Amino acid sequence: MSHRKFSAPRHGSLAFLPKRRIAQHRPKVKAFPKDDRKKPVHLTAFPAYKAGMTHILRISDKPGSKSHKKEVLEPVTLLETPPIVIVGIAGYVETPTGMRCLKTIWAEHLGEECRRRFYKNWHKSRKRAFVHAAKKWQDRLGKICIRRDLARMKRYCTVIRILAHTQQKLLLKRQRKADLLEIQLNGGSVEDKIRWAFRHLEKRVPVADVFAQDEMIDIIGATKGKGRKGVTSRWHTKKLPRKTHKGLRKVACIGAWHPSRIQYSVARAGQKGYHHRTEINKKIYRVGAAIKAKNGKLVKNSGSTDYDLTEKTITPMGGFPHYGEINNDFIMIKGSCAGSKNRILVLRKSLILQTKRSALEKIDLHFIDTSSKMGHGRFQTSAEKRNFMGPLKKDRLREQAAKK
Repeated sequence: MSHRKFSAPRHGSLAFLPKRRIAQHRPKVKAFPKDDRKKPVHLTAFPAYKAGMTHILRISDKPGSKSHKKEVLEPVTLLETPPIVIVGIAGYVETPTGMRCLKTIWAEHLGEECRRRFYKNWHKSRKRAFVHAAKKWQDRLGKICIRRDLARMKRYCTVIRILAHTQQKLLLKRQRKADLLEIQLNGGSVEDKIRWAFRHLEKRVPVADVFAQDEMIDIIGATKGKGRKGVTSRWHTKKLPRKTHKGLRKVACIGAWHPSRIQYSVARAGQKGYHHRTEINKKIYRVGAAIKAKNGKLVKNSGSTDYDLTEKTITPMGGFPHYGEINNDFIMIKGSCAGSKNRILVLRKSLILQTKRSALEKIDLHFIDTSSKMGHGRFQTSAEKRNFMGPLKKDRLREQAAKK
């Protein structure tokens, strides 16, 4: 009977099986934070769109560390988070087999971008989604029905979630369908939650009402797709010797004679990437505001700090590659996150109580890099580039054309 000559740990974790593509492009929140009724009513998640990465400079605040009170350079990811619109309330009851939705109440007015989500082809459709739901708000019997549903939710439900959608018209994206998702309400009693949700129907909620700077959050999303890959790339198994017959990027033995089938734990070729993943403990470095007009002038200082007073937006020169400009509210997180540019992510409040020093550290940004990400960017703003380069030929030609 043969046996292996050397033993070694297995390659790749089995915790992520099955390695298949995400069921729907918009990620799903499979667990919400534990409810604390002593806190005020608040949302526990928020959708975002990945724009790109840059780096920042700050002073480290870690007593006892070698980097304490020294400048540190760190990579950050920018996520654009335009305000969401609340369009529904869903109440859940507990059953022996898990949570069950008891009632869903939709708002009277749903925007076109929200109703597009319920059609495969909006142009060819009759566009009559939620016509009957809207009529409930207009007659007496319908209003009585809505009040009865709310009373049933207050009496029987233990979990209240709101239905919210993103505002695609604020994003410079090709997609016109809004991304619709359920977000759980935590804090307060069930009556407080229903009252909060009812008051916020058809209203916009900004990301600043959900998350704050220095908070630790979890990010849920779909990873970058890599297509079909072999075992060396997919499971990081060891390559066979150079002279191996019929290729060396393989698994030498895929199992014994008996049991006469391949076990699930054996590394095999297949799908790599575009998986549903949750990444925990991402620190928020900044919750930025959208570009807005003040006293008849556009305020463009989302990329400025208390130490770098240069008036500049968070968008680098030339825009983020494959994304463009950030003109709405945004969140800056430390490090990288799953997904490609333009991809929707869901930001969720942390499930665990944060006690580590890195989680409780106060962030004070000194400098945010806004140089071009297309190559070796040297200038932070277009004004700085003009001062350095001097008058260009294209500027001279433009002036001559204007005089004519």
